[in-house]
Amino acid sequence: MSVRPESSGGGFSLRGSEGELVIVRIAVEPRLLERLLDVLARLDFPINPQIYHDAERVYVDSDGVERVAPAAVVEFPAWAARMEAVREALDREGLNGANLTVRNMFEDIRSDSRELPAAPGATVVRYRAVRVA
Repeated sequence: MSVRPESSGGGFSLRGSEGELVIVRIAVEPRLLERLLDVLARLDFPINPQIYHDAERVYVDSDGVERVAPAAVVEFPAWAARMEAVREALDREGLNGANLTVRNMFEDIRSDSRELPAAPGATVVRYRAVRVA
């Protein structure tokens, strides 16, 4: 395992034999949280999830009006090489893979924002994850 500057952007990454260490976030409707956790539990690598029960998905309608919907967000660290297995498991179980975001671990740690970028192609503009004390 090594810590070294990334070739693009001058940031840092933590790399191991399975690639870069990333933070994975998956947002679902609150009623789908248990189903999501079951899917993650069946993966062939350990998941230690942080769960945000009071998160929101913020949608922007075509007329520019924001609409907020409740969400549950699950986040966990993983190696980049494992992301395809996560996406395939979500798709196989009918959970929308577009709700998955992946971010460099160091970049995430340094960020003050608790807003999560929406996945490319998703209709969600952003997620707001609220950590419950």
